[in-house]
Amino acid sequence: MRHDAPLAPAVTCTTCPYCGVGCGVKATPDGLGGASFTGDADHPANRGRLCSKGSALGETLGLGSRVLYPLKRNAAGSYDRVSWDEALDAVAAGLQAIAAGHGPEAIAFYLSGQLLTEDYYVANKLAKGFIGTPHVDTNSRLCMSSTVAAQRRVFGSDTVPGAYEDFDSADLIVLVGSNTAWCHPVLFRRMQDNRRERGARIVVLDPRVTATAEDADMVLTLKPGSDVALFAGLLVHLADRGLVDRTYVARHVSGFDEALANARDIAPDITAVSVATGLKPEVIAAFYELWASTPHVVTAWSQGVNQSAQGTDKVAAILNCHLATGRIGRPGCGPFSLTGQPNAMGGREVGGLANMLAAHMGYGADEIDRVRRFWRAPHIVRHEGLKAVQMLDAVAERRIRAMWVMATNPAVSLPNADKVRAALAGLDLFVVSENVLSNDTLAARPHYILPAAAWGEKDGTVTNSERRISRQRAFLSLPGEVRPDWWIICEVARRLGFGEAFTYAGPHEIYAEHAALSAFENDGTRDFDIGGHAGLGKAGYDGLTPVQWPVPAHRPQGIARLFGDGNFFGPGRRAQMRPLAAPKLASEADEAFPLLLNTGRVRDHWHTMTRTGLSPRLSAHIAEPSVSLHSSEITRFGLLEGGFAHLASAQGGAVLKVVADDGVSPGDLFAPIHWSDETASAARIGALTQPLCDPFSGQPEMKATPVAIRPVAYRFEGFVLSRQPFALPAGIWWSRLAVQGGEGRLFASDASVDAIAALMRERFGAEELTELIDRDGGGYRCAVLREGRLLAVIFLAPAGRAPLWDTVKSVFADPAAAVPSRLALLAGRNPGGSDPGPTICACFGVGLNAIRAAFVAGAATAEEIGVQLKAGTNCGSCLPEIRRIGAQARAIEAA
Repeated sequence: MRHDAPLAPAVTCTTCPYCGVGCGVKATPDGLGGASFTGDADHPANRGRLCSKGSALGETLGLGSRVLYPLKRNAAGSYDRVSWDEALDAVAAGLQAIAAGHGPEAIAFYLSGQLLTEDYYVANKLAKGFIGTPHVDTNSRLCMSSTVAAQRRVFGSDTVPGAYEDFDSADLIVLVGSNTAWCHPVLFRRMQDNRRERGARIVVLDPRVTATAEDADMVLTLKPGSDVALFAGLLVHLADRGLVDRTYVARHVSGFDEALANARDIAPDITAVSVATGLKPEVIAAFYELWASTPHVVTAWSQGVNQSAQGTDKVAAILNCHLATGRIGRPGCGPFSLTGQPNAMGGREVGGLANMLAAHMGYGADEIDRVRRFWRAPHIVRHEGLKAVQMLDAVAERRIRAMWVMATNPAVSLPNADKVRAALAGLDLFVVSENVLSNDTLAARPHYILPAAAWGEKDGTVTNSERRISRQRAFLSLPGEVRPDWWIICEVARRLGFGEAFTYAGPHEIYAEHAALSAFENDGTRDFDIGGHAGLGKAGYDGLTPVQWPVPAHRPQGIARLFGDGNFFGPGRRAQMRPLAAPKLASEADEAFPLLLNTGRVRDHWHTMTRTGLSPRLSAHIAEPSVSLHSSEITRFGLLEGGFAHLASAQGGAVLKVVADDGVSPGDLFAPIHWSDETASAARIGALTQPLCDPFSGQPEMKATPVAIRPVAYRFEGFVLSRQPFALPAGIWWSRLAVQGGEGRLFASDASVDAIAALMRERFGAEELTELIDRDGGGYRCAVLREGRLLAVIFLAPAGRAPLWDTVKSVFADPAAAVPSRLALLAGRNPGGSDPGPTICACFGVGLNAIRAAFVAGAATAEEIGVQLKAGTNCGSCLPEIRRIGAQARAIEAA
């Protein structure tokens, strides 16, 4: 090797920052602040696969929207840069003053599944052990807290029994309330591999026919909120068929007779289940027979079960069926919660929920004393804190005066979000630790904004849905004055006088303490035990390979499955089957609000888009905030497909694009959660959702909010592409997204052609504009060029004839390219290339037109499209759409 040859870029093995699958990622920095990414083939969670979001991580690393220095709100309401010492001194002094004047319970912390376990640990330790406030909760309350509550009630512990390997060996996989193909696509590919290679069956239970349902063997479109009735009926069916494992139940389960009697009250027969669920009796019977006759069954669920005012009972109903048949803790069978966030599980481990202490301990007297002694905590809390929705109610009522929000966006994501934002603005001390300025919560004007490390700069651990702890390793240096969350928290603790308990040389020491607490006075009495890591030094921590907890001292390789021996953590080491409340819709539609709003994710975006919104590739598939509803409902309410609708609930409203989707049942609507006031003019779905919560978990109902809908008409629709941010005037509906080369906005307006033309001339000067104006037809097209380079372009057309921007975007993508023909550009043609059409495969950037052309040329299957274009060969989340395109092409050919 030549001595002067450049060194190969260092490759860092880390973990993806998106969903709870916890995929391993290999990052290769480019030395300029960016990096390229591949899946880590050695990581057991993903075996080298990445979804569209993981594949596009390189597009989300820029510093343009970053918080780089501590900021203090001034008297005018804007922000001044201050030193770390000034900011930290002021935060500590403010917390001390509020605790002295109103008591420590006037202070609250709102955390996030985006934090690392080490960050979470010190935040909980400071709040619950040293400040003395129990009011510490997390956005995971909105994600999986109903599963936590159910598992603690039934198993005696918050334990996910199984492993991803069970999806490989199951003969039946039942997906309940989970659009797995879009929300956990790497796992869904694993399920599909099993289906193809071993013949496993996949059943989908969901009120909506999703992309997941399109790749399933059986689909049950049950009514919202009827899951309890369906699984209570399954328990009755198992008992009546003599398929209950009576030996297993007698040895390991309590409460069976009571639970079965309760199930008979709820679902005495299939006819009653049919009435409750809206499913045909023969469909229910077929599902029951399939579940009952297949020994190796995995029942997996996600937010469609959790985000419910009856979410805890829905999960318990599933657990009851697995316990009754002993289908738990063995390869290829068991109940499985698909977690939504990358470290929701890690937050549970350290007590990030208001009703838990650290290391999966609760608020029993012995547990409180144990944590107090281990931490040497002077002000250990003695009771549970307020859960997220109730916490914000307390803020609104001024019972909580100070709040520290870390790595989350509650002004968008919490229900009744307008009330949340107003409440936050009234705090005496409002602190936000954040890495981006594009966060609606910052609109509530926090007193201090503390610049926290972003994903690529963080060093610590996360835990995925299968209890697998993985290292998240930094591959970028900290920019500006950015600091890790754990450091910020410990510095405040030191200023509060607790420095001796928060003196850590790095995250490895925090993790070792967390591990030691998990094993402290445990002796197998608690599920969470990673005592095998209590002695890890920095080198061992840095080299930590993915491992499933528990990792007790005598099992350093971890344990893949739990409960296989029938030993649970309830009284007498038994599970406790629970009676369930009679199922009912969380909210009934009425004359004022005749529809039920269901909310969720789209394929390529994440949470409130503060990360994915930076990626042109991820913004290309679904570009506008929308509401999907059955075509019959479009007619019923006088809407137009592709037009606009105003949604209203008792809490708030939004204006969204109308999408016809006959996979949505009549009477229901579906709207994505991702858009905020940063990315759209009127699309915050959290402003509509109701703050109705599950009585056990405190998780809010996000799947069935009563709403009304009416058409909204605009005279014109159009788009603008600009190298720099381009704010549109008030009164215009818009949606902003990243595009290659700059920023794009889709908009609708009642402003005249002349008003839009005047706007462009004011912004850029008339001498740089090339315009096409059709006042009679209502059209306007304008290109702004400087030295032959395209700076901006705007197209406007009458409503219903919105101009397509795919071709113009392809010209705009290269800022350095000269535009050979202005007139061709304004005609919507690309003189130097082909028109890709809307993006279908985000992983490889394959457009609709290329896929259609391949089908016309003779491709017969989605697999053949993959061979020709690579589309669908990575995460596979676009495969259902590719199959639909093929079916349409064949139908056109047949006609």
